[in-house]
Amino acid sequence: MKHYKQSGIIMAVQGTSIIKAVLAILLLLLMSFSISGTLTALKPEYRITSASVYNTAANVTGEMLYQLIGFENHHFLQAIPESGSPALSSFIFKLSTNVNLDDPRSFLGRELPGFSIFDGKILVAGEGTNYTNMPIESAPPIDVLRDEQEAALKNTEDIEPPADDGKHETPPITTGGKQVVYVYFSHNRESFLPYLEGVTDPDLAQHSEINVTKIGDKLKEELESRGIGTLVDKTDIQQLLKQKGLGYPKSYQESRAVVEAAVTANRDLTYLIDIHRDSRRREHTTKEINGQSYAKLAFVIGERNPNYEKNLKLANELHKLLDQKYGPGLSRGIIAHKDEGNNSLYNQDLSENAMLIEFGGVDNTFDELNRSAAALADVFSEYYWQAEQVNKTLEENKQEN
Repeated sequence: MKHYKQSGIIMAVQGTSIIKAVLAILLLLLMSFSISGTLTALKPEYRITSASVYNTAANVTGEMLYQLIGFENHHFLQAIPESGSPALSSFIFKLSTNVNLDDPRSFLGRELPGFSIFDGKILVAGEGTNYTNMPIESAPPIDVLRDEQEAALKNTEDIEPPADDGKHETPPITTGGKQVVYVYFSHNRESFLPYLEGVTDPDLAQHSEINVTKIGDKLKEELESRGIGTLVDKTDIQQLLKQKGLGYPKSYQESRAVVEAAVTANRDLTYLIDIHRDSRRREHTTKEINGQSYAKLAFVIGERNPNYEKNLKLANELHKLLDQKYGPGLSRGIIAHKDEGNNSLYNQDLSENAMLIEFGGVDNTFDELNRSAAALADVFSEYYWQAEQVNKTLEENKQEN
């Protein structure tokens, strides 16, 4: 113990108390690092999460963080374009009121029943895409799902593929007989009004035969003509729901089991594509290119997937290639959903190369849909073979080292 005497004041310092305080601080730091390390080491599905914290953190963009740091060090502000520098007042207003002045849905979105189906976010906007014409998922009425009677068909002459003349050109490069692309349909009975006699309501555009599975056939044909082996799974998910007494929102749950079985049986399946069609009308889902009509494509990402950024990267590459090769507008962009009621996982946690693609809308024809399938196969094959070349180069470098 040391004593200090100054101006008649005696102060005693207990050495053991200082040691105890230092040890307590060190122990607290050690526990903090240990708990943090344990939590981050857990698999995503076992981590403790908070939707409120997630939503709040999602509002804080990278540009905003740079701006806050830039108040102390102006060097960081150079990383933010002048046009992209966010207003601090707008950010504080949005954070405190949960109202986004750039998104009118935020004013009434929580008060209007059923409005949550529009609660998406535009990650990448295609030409003409905004919050008023985003793709929407509209479930058919329950009585339609339960009723065995279907609409009569019409205009079916352009549905069946052309007769096979037996002439096949061998692609210069192939996957060697491996099926690497898996195409499936969570809403397999989504159909199109031009082929349904007497049906005008988009919610009633359902059919067990003439539906989105036809797009899968065309996509397979186009991909394999470019050397990419493809497997199309036409499991009737809606029939499974009916047999089990499940509602339409359980479609992804049922398709998940089908996809898991497929990738377990065939380890070569690397890319998973879930094909849907939008409920929007023709003016929002059709694009004219060089005098021909195409059904627009939209990529949908499930933000409930902890690793959704990898799926987003793939979708963004395909979106950019579509813009480059076919002009802006064929791709409507990339839309994200994270609302649990919308099942916003979309089975995309099963692969970092999983996609949900909306092909056109209820008014599109198969001529238009097939052109878009060919366009998608075109850009996908370009992306795929470039990625394969990069992977091959990396493997060769590893072997040399």
